[in-house]
Amino acid sequence: MYIVAIGWMYVVLMMSISEATPVAGVMTFLLYGAFPVAIILYLLNTPKRRQQREAEKKLRQEAMQARQMAAQADIAVPQSAGEVGAVSAAPDSGLNPDQ
Repeated sequence: MYIVAIGWMYVVLMMSISEATPVAGVMTFLLYGAFPVAIILYLLNTPKRRQQREAEKKLRQEAMQARQMAAQADIAVPQSAGEVGAVSAAPDSGLNPDQ
């Protein structure tokens, strides 16, 4: 896709060089080359941009779900530890409640 755009820009550059005045050359380059090529490349890249947006949206949703699950796990851990708290011992006492 880009090779066609590069080739067209070369043709337009040669056309603009052959114009009689510099103003006509600049206008030829802009109106026959730069603006149309920019619009066409923008339109041709639309599906790619859409896919990137959808992929980013999916990643954001997955990250949000992971944060929500982590937040729920953080809330759930103290509740479950509180239920077992009567059996737990101090870390330096040498007692292991699993034994």
